[in-house]
Amino acid sequence: MSFVRRHGLWSDEQNEAVTRLRRIVEEQKLEVIRLSFPDQHGILRGKTLVASEALASLESGCTITTTMFAKDTSHKTVFPVFTSGGGFGMREMEGAADVLMVPDPTSFRVLPWSPATGWLLCDVYFADGRPVPFATRHLYRSVLEKLAKRGYDFVAGLEVEFHIFKLEDAKMSPEHAGQPGTPPDVSLLSHGYQYLTEQRYDQMEPVLEIIRRDILALGLPLRSIEVEFGPSQCEFTFAPTKGLEPADTMILFRSAVKQIAHRHGYHATFMCRPKLPNVFASGWHLHQSIVARGSGENAFMTKEGAELLSPFGRGYLAGLLEHARASTVFTTPTINGYKRYRSYSLAPDRAIWGRDNRGVMVRVLGGPGDAATRLENRIGEPAANPYLYMASQILSGLDGVDRALDPGPSADTPYETQAALLPKTLREAVFALKDDPFFRDALGPGFVDYYVHIKDAEIERFQAEVSDWEQREYFEMF
Repeated sequence: MSFVRRHGLWSDEQNEAVTRLRRIVEEQKLEVIRLSFPDQHGILRGKTLVASEALASLESGCTITTTMFAKDTSHKTVFPVFTSGGGFGMREMEGAADVLMVPDPTSFRVLPWSPATGWLLCDVYFADGRPVPFATRHLYRSVLEKLAKRGYDFVAGLEVEFHIFKLEDAKMSPEHAGQPGTPPDVSLLSHGYQYLTEQRYDQMEPVLEIIRRDILALGLPLRSIEVEFGPSQCEFTFAPTKGLEPADTMILFRSAVKQIAHRHGYHATFMCRPKLPNVFASGWHLHQSIVARGSGENAFMTKEGAELLSPFGRGYLAGLLEHARASTVFTTPTINGYKRYRSYSLAPDRAIWGRDNRGVMVRVLGGPGDAATRLENRIGEPAANPYLYMASQILSGLDGVDRALDPGPSADTPYETQAALLPKTLREAVFALKDDPFFRDALGPGFVDYYVHIKDAEIERFQAEVSDWEQREYFEMF
């Protein structure tokens, strides 16, 4: 009996999808299939198998080393994997041992930019069929299952800002290699400062058109392509989808955009605030609602009256605000991302909400009788791991519902309203996570300690570097 069948890993839908997958591979004469899983940072890692081997591994899984879960954003291993317990306190994680990537057949796609290539998202398991506890797609699915037991589904729409530059010098000489390597030299596609203008869109249209075609061919629910305020900055928005799909969409979108751009001589980055003159920070706004399973009725919607949100919706909103500081380590997981939280900008700097106000953290859209009533959380950066971002939202919101928390009045002056300030640094965000026992209970102490260890390793590397600012400030004066 195969690994999948022995442990009952696939649903009826996945078993049906396998049949379609095999047929497509044969009909389109695919030559290779990429097996990928999203790591702790929301970066796809995996292996490429020739088609025959990939088909043979669908139900048996494909091995990959456990060290993939031990790396920080520089791809350095930050756990002592060759010690007892591998730094995780788990025998299965010792010695760079193997775990199994098991494909999710419902995620199968044919890559439009890579000839004769298929693509599968995978989930990661130990040899005994247990999910690897640090695999964030598993973690998010478990949160969705808890929500489903209450009779609800999570619905999310994505607004993702990022930059596309012309690649001038990829910095591929041997001396440019490293962990991390030297970043490329780039030039602008537009000067910016002309938000949503036709002229700026037309300047970026050649590469935007290439990306648009391939993203649609990939089957992602693309809704719009827009020019953002900053130079070479754009925004792609996606139609709302349920459950696992919006997180998978974000993972596939980010990886696809970078691959497509590079093949055509461009560099796309989802880094929040690149260190380039006059470049603006990018955000990831998450539109979210909760709907009843079966009927699809929006749990945030009021039937009538003056209230914007139902009691459920108000409690959920209050939960997002209550745990906003602790959740930033998931919504804004990079050191760079905290340079976006600035007063009097289009980014939030404190945990408040408002009706259709782009200066607040959570913007409430809709109203009585509006089935599209939703919360737009503007806290996230585009580099966030979507599984952790969305899991943190659901868990925070449900805690507010369970405790019947009150979000307070709408903030009409978002940068003057008295409220808890968002963390100014990743270090402060990690402290906020440690100070709030909620996520430790909701996600488990093992996962929180694991994630904090990785973030601390990144922070320590950053602290050890001497910045340009320090050199200018102190080298001549003292």
